[in-house]
Amino acid sequence: MFVLANLIAAVAQVLDYALWAYIWILFGRVVVSWVNADPYNPIVRFLYNATEPVLARIRRRLPVYAGLDLSPIVAWIAIIFLQRFVVHSLYDLAYAIR
Repeated sequence: MFVLANLIAAVAQVLDYALWAYIWILFGRVVVSWVNADPYNPIVRFLYNATEPVLARIRRRLPVYAGLDLSPIVAWIAIIFLQRFVVHSLYDLAYAIR
């Protein structure tokens, strides 16, 4: 059973790293939106391509308040929830199996 526990712990760790990486990508997107960045820059295009599918889904369901886009904040809160709930639940499951 320790092999299954190690597998679940490894999946939890990789998921945690991926969510943290996405938080930083989202932060980069927010910073780029504050400055007048070149839209043809490969880094700017990567930030937009990596975050736009998630942010567009949130924007469709979220009203705009005075021209302020709150979708990155909602995405950030959702990522934190996933880290606290899913990742920690996977860690707890792995330790319970041992």
